[in-house]
Amino acid sequence: MSRTRLARIAALTGYFGLFILIVAWNAWLSPPTHLPVALVLLALGTPLLFPLRGLLHGRAYTHAWTSYLALAYFAHGVVQAYAVPAERLLGLAEIAFSLLLFTGAIFYARLRGRELRQREQH
Repeated sequence: MSRTRLARIAALTGYFGLFILIVAWNAWLSPPTHLPVALVLLALGTPLLFPLRGLLHGRAYTHAWTSYLALAYFAHGVVQAYAVPAERLLGLAEIAFSLLLFTGAIFYARLRGRELRQREQH
């Protein structure tokens, strides 16, 4: 298996894991008490929908900017894991998925960009 394919699999695993975690966390596992569930799902889930098409089509540019999006979820996971002891495991899972998405997306964008440049040169 090529490194590019492995990076893409890591990015997609992190992406879908993060999306499923966000929905399950806020809808069933630990719904918010001070805000409507729909509002929290819109605020946390909608940004993940923007890169979906580009990630599925393997576009390097989409992978590159999605890595920035993953950093926001990393920060959210760190805050939840530190500040809310009851949700520590969910916060740690969010950290893990966001790091997987970040590293997979960065490496895929870099490796795929190299492949495309080499293809242009030949």
